[in-house]
Amino acid sequence: MPRVGLNRDRVVAVALDVVDAGGRTGFADLTLAAVASEAGVSTPSLYKHVASLADLRREVAVHAVGELVRTTSRATVGRSGPDAIRSLGHAMRDYATVHPGRYAALQVAADPDDPADAALATVGAEAVAVLAAVLRGAGAPDDHLVDAVRIFRSAVHGFVTLELDLGFRLPEDLDTTFDTLLDVVILGLAAVNTAQGDLSPSGAPS
Repeated sequence: MPRVGLNRDRVVAVALDVVDAGGRTGFADLTLAAVASEAGVSTPSLYKHVASLADLRREVAVHAVGELVRTTSRATVGRSGPDAIRSLGHAMRDYATVHPGRYAALQVAADPDDPADAALATVGAEAVAVLAAVLRGAGAPDDHLVDAVRIFRSAVHGFVTLELDLGFRLPEDLDTTFDTLLDVVILGLAAVNTAQGDLSPSGAPS
């Protein structure tokens, strides 16, 4: 049965349902035909609301990143230091577990030279700002804040990706391993910050 009142927002909402239903590969496998079928309309009808599959994928990514911003902001508000880092890591992992398809959409980086990516660039900057605020509050210096964000994101993303792809088959508890990973990241960032503080601007010990 055709959906009543189909518009751009509704098309994106249907696409998000399709992505979620597809699991880990839901975003990669997203097609206009699948969205049209779920919406109960013909594929050409979607072009009244979205310009192309690329346009729809971008909207899904914008929505997913916005969700992550809200999720991580709620998880870290009122927290600081290692506690905030742990809460941030768990919020990201939980989002990936509940929405593996949308999590894949989070990995789409905006093209700074493409005006069509402006909304994605804006919400992406908001997501980075949440990570940066948490890591700065845990002691990461501003001149190495991008490094800290990349290190944290890489660690969590690597674990989450392996977990979603069933890459961990040993019987030991994964929650314990993830907590240990976050401890390693916290201690590692602290060690790097200390080492950098012990160096003079010339790179020689102070």
